[in-house]
Amino acid sequence: MNITDKDVLYEDNHFIAINKRGGDIVQVDVSGDTSMEDMVKDYVAKKYNKPNAAFIGVIHRLDRPVSGMILFAKTSKGLDRMNRLFHDRKVQKTYLALVREKPPQMKGTLKNWLLRDRKKMITKAYDREVKNGSFAELSYEVVGQLEGYYLLKVNPVTGRTHQIRSQLAFMGCPIVGDNKYGYQRGSHRRTICLHSRSLSFVHPIKDEPMNIKAPLPEDGFWEKFNVLLKGDI
Repeated sequence: MNITDKDVLYEDNHFIAINKRGGDIVQVDVSGDTSMEDMVKDYVAKKYNKPNAAFIGVIHRLDRPVSGMILFAKTSKGLDRMNRLFHDRKVQKTYLALVREKPPQMKGTLKNWLLRDRKKMITKAYDREVKNGSFAELSYEVVGQLEGYYLLKVNPVTGRTHQIRSQLAFMGCPIVGDNKYGYQRGSHRRTICLHSRSLSFVHPIKDEPMNIKAPLPEDGFWEKFNVLLKGDI
């Protein structure tokens, strides 16, 4: 699939934000499927008539089954400065997750040590420090309940591989569709109900506050949860 104008959430000289579809890969992997990086390159090259291809830098990543807001750099200057903001934890990331199990509290903070199992390609969460593990922290809040599903707003403090998926599963609340982390069944669309809702940061070149938000997927399921969303989410 290609990137279209409808997929673009924000664009300036240095950055372009895309509303990623669940199932799309950010960078080329062993599957050989077309990556978002290449799709965005193609989109920018065609839009601005760049016959020698466009520069596109990957700033951060979303797991393949995850949907939502992802930011790419259009210049090396933008890439370097946004990488610095992410490294210094000056970017607030907000995700929305759907779970079936009621969380133990309406809001809370999860602190775990994560250990990557590279053979099984999963991340295991522990409630104690483990050798070669990485500390992970996130906060969550129950936004509302609808038809037996709980909608959570999640703000990761750290940025570990599969962090939200493994930490919510460890809490006893695997994400809907995420059978890799204990949900009872997977999705035939290779997606899970985890959505990158927004990124908030100070533009590293314009020095302006930014809050780029991605609407929920229009897939016949996610839309119904729009009624639970408030203006600040």
